Order: sequence, then C-alpha cells, then structure tokens
Amino acid sequence: MKTTPEPTFAPGLTTTQAPFIENARLQGQLYIEQPYDLYSEGNHRAWRGLYERMRPQWERFAHPRFLEGVESLSIPSDRVPRLDEINAFLQPRTQFVAKGVSGYIPVFLFFQSLGKRDFPTTITIRAEESLDYLPEPDIFHDIAGHVPMHTDLQFADTLVRFGQCADTAAEVCRDIEDPTLRRARFASMMRAMARFFWYTIEFGLMQTEDELKVYGSGLLSSYGEIEYAVLSPDAQRVPLQLDWVVNQGFDIDHYQPLIFVVESFSSLFEKVEMLEIWMREGRLNNVATGEPTTNPEEIDKFLGRGNE
Repeated sequence: MKTTPEPTFAPGLTTTQAPFIENARLQGQLYIEQPYDLYSEGNHRAWRGLYERMRPQWERFAHPRFLEGVESLSIPSDRVPRLDEINAFLQPRTQFVAKGVSGYIPVFLFFQSLGKRDFPTTITIRAEESLDYLPEPDIFHDIAGHVPMHTDLQFADTLVRFGQCADTAAEVCRDIEDPTLRRARFASMMRAMARFFWYTIEFGLMQTEDELKVYGSGLLSSYGEIEYAVLSPDAQRVPLQLDWVVNQGFDIDHYQPLIFVVESFSSLFEKVEMLEIWMREGRLNNVATGEPTTNPEEIDKFLGRGNE
C-alpha cells in the first residue's frame, strides 16, 4: 500500500515565513504542539536581541509583580523558551497554561480560553531585522510580555473573570430570535471586551505609591513604547473609565496616544465585574462601531445557532 510521506519543512519559525504554521492552518489545526527543533539560530538570536533590549526597560518601568513573574518562570535570556518549561513553573502557581496556536483565533474564542485558564500562545518569532515592530503577536510578546503577569494569582483571577464574560455575552444573546439583531448585539459586546482588553491587559498602567508602572503586555514587549507610555508628554494618561474604554477605538500601527491608568489589581477586577453587569443590563448592546470586526458565521457557530 502506497503511503504519503510526511511533509518536511526548512528550519525556522519566523513570523509569516513558517511553512509549519501554514500547513497547520491548511489542516484546520488551531492548537498545536511547539516544534522546538524547527527554531533556527536566527530565531534564537532574535529572542536574545529582544530580551537584552527589554530587560533594562523592565527594571525601570515594569510593575514589580511582572518582574517577580519573569524570575519565577525562569524565562531564558539566550534562546526561545520551551512552552512545557514555562508551564512547569506557571501552572502550579495559578493553573494557567500557555498553549501553542497556529495563528488567528476569533476574539470570543480567545476570551473564552482565558476563562478556562488557557492562554493561546503564538509560537513564531519576528525576524531579526524587525525587532522594533510587528503588527501581530509573536512568542516574545506572548511569553515575555503576557505570561509573567499570569504568575500573580490576583491578576490571573482577573483575567479568568474577564474571559468568563464571553460566556455571559453568549448567554445574553443566544436566545434572541432575530438573527441580525443577535449578531449585532454579540458583536457589540465583543468590541467592548476587545477594547477593554486592549487598554488594560495590553496597554495598561498602574499608579503605585511612588510612580506609574507598566503591567500591559503590549508595552512590556515594546522597547520604545514602554518609555513613551510612562514619560512622554504626547501620551494622554487618564484614570480608567469603563464607559470611555468600551467606546474608544484603537489603532495598532503607532504608539498609543491614550493610556488608561488603574489604581490596583483589585480595582481592575472590579471593572471586569462591572463589565459583566453592563452586559446583562444591556449597556453594551450598542457601543461605538469600529474594530474589531466579527464574522457572522463564526458568531453563529459560537452561539450554537447555525447559519440563519
């Protein structure tokens, strides 16, 4: 019997240039194993360059809990980390697990994963020539930017509570009979959640007793923007206001001109609780239009209604 040989791939897991990832997508694989042996020396050099540049910025600007997380995870400075090594330190602390993915995940599935203490993690890394900017997440953003905060139980519980709001949105919208209205309501709630995530988990600052500190992963993985967010007179820093956040669009192509500041992780948790209350009260039914957009077919599948 003739068998089809397994496909082979050239070494390298560079973002947008990795045949392994393209093949996984073609096969419909969302969660994937990390094929560690495919990382090239160039991939490891990119990690080293990113880590070496960011470490002094973390020491200067990062929230202390982030720095504690970096140390407790034993994140390597000289090579791309193995997810199983990271999870060996992470899971016992907060039950979170970094799970490799092949790329884009619909926003509501991403949020739902957080509610289950799964963190969808990109396994590719940006090219050596593009350390300053990448328009999509990579493993440095996800592991060095996000995951150290996941070691803190208070922050992790806030992230879980936020993720559970995706299920609340589905619960609120699932029984709306008019399919157009159902999709519009759910899409509005997802925009609100995505904006909240962007302005807190990705680009949030916290006011400590002495100074502003960074806890947002988008800032913690960006050499230039972390300092800009804290010190630049061009950045507008305001206390976190839920009604403003959920109606405020964002643009990924430049430094963020608007930064929201929280007082504590407990206050951030309270804002997530309020977000869910607003869902149930209908206050997120018609937030401002704009990004992110959601696919109607994906919405129907998530809500278990099928295409109508």
